[in-house]
Parts: sequence; C-alpha cells; structure tokens
Amino acid sequence: MTVPPTTRPAANGRPASALDASASVDASAILRRQRARESSARTYARSFPIVPVRAKGLTIEGTDGRRYLDCLSGAGTLALGHNHPVVLEAIRRTVDSGAPLHVLDLATPEKDDFTDALFATLPSAFADRARIHFCGPAGTDAVEAALKLMQTATGRSGLLAFTGAYHGMTAGALAATGSVAVKERVAGGGAEVTRLPYPYPYRCPFGIGGERGAELSATYTERLLDDPAGGVVPPAAMILEAVQGEGGAVPAPDGWLREMRRITAEREIPLIVDEVQTGVGRTGAFWAVEHSGIVPDAMVLSKAIGGSLPLAVIVYDEKYDGWLPGAHTGTFRGNTLAMATGAATLRYVAREGLVERAATVGARMMARLEGLRSELPVIGDVRGRGLMIGIELVDPEGPLDSCGARPVAPELAERVRAACLDRGLIVELGGRFGSTVRLLPPLVITDEQTEAVLERLADAVSAAAGPGAGAGSVSAPAPVQRGRRS
Repeated sequence: MTVPPTTRPAANGRPASALDASASVDASAILRRQRARESSARTYARSFPIVPVRAKGLTIEGTDGRRYLDCLSGAGTLALGHNHPVVLEAIRRTVDSGAPLHVLDLATPEKDDFTDALFATLPSAFADRARIHFCGPAGTDAVEAALKLMQTATGRSGLLAFTGAYHGMTAGALAATGSVAVKERVAGGGAEVTRLPYPYPYRCPFGIGGERGAELSATYTERLLDDPAGGVVPPAAMILEAVQGEGGAVPAPDGWLREMRRITAEREIPLIVDEVQTGVGRTGAFWAVEHSGIVPDAMVLSKAIGGSLPLAVIVYDEKYDGWLPGAHTGTFRGNTLAMATGAATLRYVAREGLVERAATVGARMMARLEGLRSELPVIGDVRGRGLMIGIELVDPEGPLDSCGARPVAPELAERVRAACLDRGLIVELGGRFGSTVRLLPPLVITDEQTEAVLERLADAVSAAAGPGAGAGSVSAPAPVQRGRRS
C-alpha cells in the first residue's frame, strides 16, 4: 500500500529534526553506508532494504512515506506493537521522575514493581517457589545464566537440547542451538550437548509423524538416558522451547512436554524452558508452558517482557539458588526504563484480554491459511500457536516423503518475502532451509489489519509461485472480539 509522505507542522518554519523531515532523508545513501560500515553478520537489513523513520502499532513508515504492516515485530519483542501509548507513558513517567536509569543490580522501586508484575503472571505453582535473576539485555545472556545456574547446582556440565532449537548466539546458547550453519565455523560449537529429536509432524525425525512420532521422541529420550552404553553422562539440564520459533513455528505437543517433565524429574535433571519468544501471550497463554500444565525448574525470559526495551531474566526454583555473590553479572542488568515499560506491558496484556485475543485471532488466521492449501499447493504446512504462525513452502511437483511432505522450497520462500515487502507486508523466514514464512504480529492487531495481512500474504504467495498457482484470495473474516479497553 503506497501512501503520500506524512507532513508535520514545523517549529519556527523548520523541521523539528532530520527524522521529522523524512522527505529530505536519502534512504539509498543510508543503506549504502550501512553496507559499507556494518558487519557481514547483519541479517534483517538484507531482507528489508528500507529505512524506517516512524512507527505505530502494526505500521512502519519509511523515508518515502510508504507504510508497511510489520509482522516481524522485533522478532516477537513488540507485544503491543510500535510506540504503544502505555509504553510511551511509562517512559515519560520514569524519565520525568528523575529515577536513576542505570544502577547495576541495586534495588529500585521500578525493579520491585516489575518483579511484582512478572510474578503475578507466572503459574502459581512456579511463582510460589521462584527466584529471579536479572541478566544482560538479550535472551542469549539469560540462556547462559540458566545453563551456568544448573551447572553450579548439579556439579555437572552436559546439556540435553533438541533438533530445530534456537537459544542464542553466545557460546553456551549456540551449543544448545540446532542450526548447523551458524555452528559449523565456530570451534567447539556443539561441545557437551546431546541432541534429541523434537516432534515435527510435517518432517518427523522418525519418518512417521503425528502422535506416534512424538511418542517415539519421548521413548528415545528416556531409553537413551537410561542406557549404560548410550554415551550420555548425566547432564546439568535439559533446555527446550514449547514452540520452536526460529525452527519454523513448530509447537510441541502438550503430552510430549509432560513426558519431558516426567523424564527429567524422575532423573533429577533440571528442566529449562526457553520462553524468550513464546512469552507474554504470544501463543494464546501468558506463558507457553501453561498449555501443557508443566512446572519447569527454570524459565528464560526476554523480548516482550521489556515492553520493547532490552531486558532479560531467568526465573527458577529457589532450590537451585546456589550461586555465590557475583557468580553471574551483567553491566546492563539494571535497565530502569525497561523495567518500567515491561511492568506496564505485562499488566496491560493481562488487563485487556490480549492473551485470549491472541488465541482467537491466531486460530482464525491459521484456519484461513490452511484453507489456502487447496488453492496454493506450494503451501505444504500451516502450523503454530496463537500469534506465532508458520507457513512452510514446498515444491508441489517434488516427491512425497514418508510423512507426505514435499521438498523444501527456500528460493520460493525468498520470493514470497520479497513479494510481501512489495505489497507493504513485512514477514521473515525460518525453519529448515529457510522455507517457512513466519508471522509474529503484535497482540493488538485489529480485525482490519488481520484481513490486510492475509490478503497481502495470499497475493504474494500466488505471485511468487507463478502462473497456475491459484488466485490466492481469502474470504472475509468473521468478526473477532477485541480485548477490553480501559
């Protein structure tokens, strides 16, 4: 959707800032300087060659005035979308109060309030015995802290992790991550990690899919750990995602999660659940563990808990709190602004019924996308939970495997992403071979925006697939009950 550039009144005849005068910004020059000065490791900038200057809710506006519907949402960070009034008010209130913005791990009213707000959202069986540790600003820092905590508590060093996992890019988190591409050039990238099969019905590691595939995953895990010749030394912990994000929006069956909890509890192996991307209502429950009812030993939290600002914590059972002072630190663990915006976001999500809305809208979006499969055979699988959705694209002419899946189509997925951008829609890819289009819209997405996202995505898939792919139209959605407004 192309719209005229937005104009704003100027103070004293001049723009308030260079960013306000977006028409004067040379986007091509900025992108050129970025390519020349930033590292080759940059990612999203390669996929989306735009220069955002304004954003609100689901919408990002570029220097040319063109607006995009953002279904990346900071990789799930923006539960309330861009610049939500609740977040902006928390920032202004905190700044105007004169509160210290950085005090390491000293106690502050803002930290105390954030902890209250967070603990109020956690499952009571977990919160009643919980301790919290504030880490560095990113999820990978929290993963490192959780691993170190359990190594300290158990005196062990090994780790159980899963195929398709993503836990971060620092050393320990990278070892737990499943992607071969990001590990193979890093010496020791897979050290002391036993890789277990994650249930993935469309491309089942056992070649059978369905409930039976999940049952075999649990059976394999249990027998491997109990096999005296299995090669697995008792580990410090198991880490898993209740819904794999970068792995392609693959949800774990609730029964399988309960089996992982039973298996680890019986063998006194601490269970760490990575809720960095699934937390704060994303999956249609405040925390993804609530779907299965399991109580982990530790939860890793980041992204949306900071209300769009950097914040990462681990929350864990107090029986593992064997650290000495200074055993794990991070300079920016005392981010006062993030604690204020995080507390405001957590309370708003709970108060306004956004968790329930994510479940309702997400289910409706997946049903609509599932209906497109008959029209667009390049759509091999639609999956996810809540507003964490994956559409796996395939070669419809390729042979079926034992689970009925067609071959992956990464080049098609890249064309779809580009076609979406051309239509004013930002989506990102994930999953095996980058063939899964991922949708992570904010929880405040409106009915009208939901319709626009589905229409643009369907049109992009149809166009990228080429002649004969089908019109890719979607029927109008039934009304969705909005969350209560204050």
